[in-house]
Amino acid sequence: MADPAALLTESVGPHAAAWDVAGALPRELLRRLGREGVLCAAVPAEFGGLGLSGLADGRLTAHAGSLCGSLRSVMTSQGMAAWTIRRLGDREQRAALLGRLSGGDLAAVCFSEAEAGSDLSAVATRITDDADGIVVTGEKVWVTAAAYADLLLVAGTYGAGAAIAAVPATAAGVTVEKIPDPLGCRAAGHSNVRLDSVRLPRSALLAGSRLPVTMLVTIPLTHGRLSVAWGCVGMLRACLAAVVRHAGARHQFGTPLAAHQLVARHVADLHVAVRTATLACERASDSWDRNSPELVTDAVLAKYVAAGNAAAGATRAVQVLASAGAQDGHVVARAYRDAKLMELIEGTSEICQLVLARRAIEENS
Repeated sequence: MADPAALLTESVGPHAAAWDVAGALPRELLRRLGREGVLCAAVPAEFGGLGLSGLADGRLTAHAGSLCGSLRSVMTSQGMAAWTIRRLGDREQRAALLGRLSGGDLAAVCFSEAEAGSDLSAVATRITDDADGIVVTGEKVWVTAAAYADLLLVAGTYGAGAAIAAVPATAAGVTVEKIPDPLGCRAAGHSNVRLDSVRLPRSALLAGSRLPVTMLVTIPLTHGRLSVAWGCVGMLRACLAAVVRHAGARHQFGTPLAAHQLVARHVADLHVAVRTATLACERASDSWDRNSPELVTDAVLAKYVAAGNAAAGATRAVQVLASAGAQDGHVVARAYRDAKLMELIEGTSEICQLVLARRAIEENS
């Protein structure tokens, strides 16, 4: 198999700007990347994946983020789905569903609703038993990659707790409506999903998912937060590279832009942002690989630090490049829009602050 980073560079790098403007990724490319193991690279080899460690998977995600935020978003969705199946599926479900994801099928994780964004305990989607299996009813909003998905992992209330059902996107009663013109990650296939009394066999219910809703959503969200954080590292690296190229080549008042102190400050701040976000992500990935009890908090910290730095860093990059970076599809223009969404998804920055504040109080009480 080709080196996954090299494969991304070759197949994604030259086309990201055009995909952003068009608002779509080539589905066949996504399937190819899925078959090559790139979309969920941490899936064990026994299920057809690459079996990468958390740290290696994070570094690959950062590389994808430096090339195309939309493609990285699809990787995050696929990775969340795979991790959820690994944690909550039984042996048969893991073999069947992970085999599909590493064989080219695409997946999306359906959590958010109109009245259940940051407060996922308010989820209104219902999963109920009937004589022949289960019935799923509800509406999900802003589901990343749903426009491309073959499989939807849908969270809903189930009895006294909550559960996740693996729903084929083609099942009767499923409607996927792509969101037009999203602010960022325009080609990531963000969609609203309606489930109108979707009937499925009982085997579609992930075996280990009968849990309180807050515990249930923490499993995929931890993976998603870490993936988003590494993607933000990639965005920052792309912004820094673009700024250094531009500030070194463009002259104003007889000297390169980089020699002007106020511009040099932007370069320095971007450099610090890259290093800071990288260190936070490396710590969280180390916690992942060690199965540390600090993993959930470390993932929140990484996501908060990396997303905030990416939003500020992309703003600096646009400021330095000025009109040169203000064209639709340009790498810093994409980062400027994409990074803002990263402060919202998988837990807003405000939610991250609340989690971190509670942790700080616990540690210092």
